[in-house]
Amino acid sequence: MSAALRGISSMATRLLLAELAAAYRQRTGTAVQIESVGGVDAARRVQAGEAFDLVLLAADAIDQLVAGGAVVPGSKVDLVHSPVAVAVRAGAPVPDLSSEDALRRAVEAATSIGYSTGPSGTALLRLFERWGLAAALQPRLVQAPPGVPVGSLVAGGAAALGFQQLSELIHLSGITVAGALPEPVQIVTTFCGAACRTSAQPEAVGRLLAYLASPEADAAKRRHGMDPA
Repeated sequence: MSAALRGISSMATRLLLAELAAAYRQRTGTAVQIESVGGVDAARRVQAGEAFDLVLLAADAIDQLVAGGAVVPGSKVDLVHSPVAVAVRAGAPVPDLSSEDALRRAVEAATSIGYSTGPSGTALLRLFERWGLAAALQPRLVQAPPGVPVGSLVAGGAAALGFQQLSELIHLSGITVAGALPEPVQIVTTFCGAACRTSAQPEAVGRLLAYLASPEADAAKRRHGMDPA
């Protein structure tokens, strides 16, 4: 039996990984302890050499950790594709998201717009820039602090419209998920796992990553609003 494996992830996959870690322990006897924090903070800690066995972040963040020497080259495994969705406060009118034009109208009409510090937030700001709305929307933008769900800003009334990974919205109370972004402007983040240089159990990490990427984990991924990679 392997010693406990220690991992770190961003918040987007927190609940999924908790479920899969419990299932993996039941299946193999190996304990998996995954700390979920803001993605920027997770990457910083791994790059600084904190002792983790594996890291689970957006694909570009993993690539940067590989380039920085903190992650074992060749160990990266794609796990899920996570779409961005839109939320409004429970009881508020649900905006039309059926087309890019409809989404743009909803954004222009919103009194405040919540977004994250993660990859979905970066992609959303790029979309606003492409629309030529970045300057006009700036006073209405509300960025959630690292590790704080955008949906909590929406539920509390700090943001009228909230954008974040569907996986981070579907389990929150006080909001209504209006739906995913329409196809032409859909934002999908691929989250991956990889072995950290600091791990003394690379083979055990490889077995865990294989399980996380296996069809056995697919149903859990879909329950948490993500698609298997």
